[in-house]
Amino acid sequence: MSIDKKTVEDVAHLSRIELGEKELEKLSGQLEHILAFIDKLSSLNTENIAPTNHILPLNNVLRKDEPQSSLPIKKTLQNAPEKQGNSFVVPKVIE
Repeated sequence: MSIDKKTVEDVAHLSRIELGEKELEKLSGQLEHILAFIDKLSSLNTENIAPTNHILPLNNVLRKDEPQSSLPIKKTLQNAPEKQGNSFVVPKVIE
């Protein structure tokens, strides 16, 4: 597939991006190079390759979700700019 300056210009217009003449030339060359590389990858034989979602084996590194005690209300409201009783006071956002 060929990417010319006109194609880049059309995509830039649809994306609401203003590109100068030098940028159009540079981007069209870069996109042409990327598409050539993708075409090269398409020619590889991947029949016996299992699909993966990541090249490295990753494990979930999150802690277990176990119930814990909450902060005391006094400590929670300690740095609140405004409070009323046991609640934060925030500006009204719905009219």
